[in-house]
Amino acid sequence: MIGRVARFPVCIIALSLQLGCAAGPEPLGPRSEASPFRPVTNVQQTMLWILDPASDVIWESAGTIVTAAGETDLAPTTEEGWENVRNQAATVAESGNLLMLPGRTSGPAWNAYAQALIAAGRLAMAAAEARDADALFDAGGQLYVVCRGCHAQFLISAEEAREEDRP
Repeated sequence: MIGRVARFPVCIIALSLQLGCAAGPEPLGPRSEASPFRPVTNVQQTMLWILDPASDVIWESAGTIVTAAGETDLAPTTEEGWENVRNQAATVAESGNLLMLPGRTSGPAWNAYAQALIAAGRLAMAAAEARDADALFDAGGQLYVVCRGCHAQFLISAEEAREEDRP
């Protein structure tokens, strides 16, 4: 009986640790009266789960694919398709704001890229509202330039990330 009782607290502690880890990422900074924000994702998750999928919708809805079989226009052909592009463009634009939240910003250069992301998202929104495939293509190009520039300056390699995580 003593063996079971002694193991019980260890099981509770192990279960608590496991549940705590499964609850999701910790907010990036303490909540205060001055900052009511409660981030749910870290920067990497924001990029992978929010910004990348929204950007992909814009890029996959603009331009033409030319193959031996012929040409395929990628522009939406329905109201729902254009609305989806507009919605994802809004997500791209708002992601720029998410990247400037306290605890996420990395200074003036980071904020300049985030603001350029907002501008590219707004251009894509306007193109989708106007049902203008050429303007959407141009907005997608601007979005690409912003992403590449930011990644060139701020993206760290997987090896660098592992090194940063080491104590």
